[in-house]
Amino acid sequence: MINFDEELKKYKPSLEVDQAEEAIQQNDLRDVIDIVEEMMQEFHNDAKQRKQF
Repeated sequence: MINFDEELKKYKPSLEVDQAEEAIQQNDLRDVIDIVEEMMQEFHNDAKQRKQF
């Protein structure tokens, strides 16, 4: 039978997981709101340029 307490004591996180976690935390990811705001700004700017012509 598996002794889960002993197995948990042996557990060491994978270096790849740790490295991925650090990279994700350091990266300034845009969320959906940021993307929609940027799209709306571009749409607004395009509409202003069309009115000038």
